[in-house]
Amino acid sequence: MTYYQFVEAVEERMKEAVREDVAVCIHTAEKNNGTIRKGITLSQKDINISPTIYLEGYYQQFQCGSPLEYIISDILRLYHEVRFQKPWGEEKISDYSKVHDKIIYRLVNREANKKMLKDVPYIAYLDLAIVFCVLLEVTKYGTATIPVRKGHLDMWEVSGEELYRQASKNTARLLPDDLSSMSAVIEELSGTLIDKAKEINPKYEDDVYVLSNRLRSYGAAAILYEGCLETIGMYLKSNYYVLPSSIHEVIVIPENMADGKEELSAMVAEVNRTQVDAEEVLSDRAYYYDREKGILCI
Repeated sequence: MTYYQFVEAVEERMKEAVREDVAVCIHTAEKNNGTIRKGITLSQKDINISPTIYLEGYYQQFQCGSPLEYIISDILRLYHEVRFQKPWGEEKISDYSKVHDKIIYRLVNREANKKMLKDVPYIAYLDLAIVFCVLLEVTKYGTATIPVRKGHLDMWEVSGEELYRQASKNTARLLPDDLSSMSAVIEELSGTLIDKAKEINPKYEDDVYVLSNRLRSYGAAAILYEGCLETIGMYLKSNYYVLPSSIHEVIVIPENMADGKEELSAMVAEVNRTQVDAEEVLSDRAYYYDREKGILCI
């Protein structure tokens, strides 16, 4: 069964499995880095926010032998856990005073998202772009958000600078940063960068750190938090390198541990090509934090 046949089969079975007041349809979305993904959207009557459950992972399970009935059951379970219980008032999104404390920022690759950036306010940062969204809900599965578009700024009568100031306050508050040693989070990571890191220095597991937010969702944006990079420098007592592992986290390496520092960008680029989902790639370049200057640079 091809992936497209699988998606159609899931849609048909889901229509049979849900209640009459829930509509099921295939949804195609252009995600981060221009990645095209297909999912199942389940829309409940009188609820104006509908979850889309993407199916690539389920298709891999199917190819590995999981019965379609099991997959349908798992999608239904997930839907009941992530669906909104009540509608989001559309009037709220038009009133800046009702959403300003929910506006957060994220970091994405600027070049890979050129098309998307034409429609949204953003701030250039290194080779990246700071983009904004309204955070509706946080669950163990991630976040529910509405992207902020240029039309929202006109409607709210606020500037991009004001948006950034507000997002800077909110993101650090709603999604606090988390700096952990690699050994502490090794089970959470795929290990792809760990193996490469050990080629440069065999002690990497104990001497590098992972910076993200506590939800580990779009946590690379923690490098923007006020005082975060400075505090890490004080803790390490040295300048350091920042490897953009993905949109969800970065890896911090003290300068004296990067014996092969000229290889860092090449290492990141190779891992991105071979190990990181295209949708989750942040950058192919390594960054360097200078404590004296207090800046992060390529």
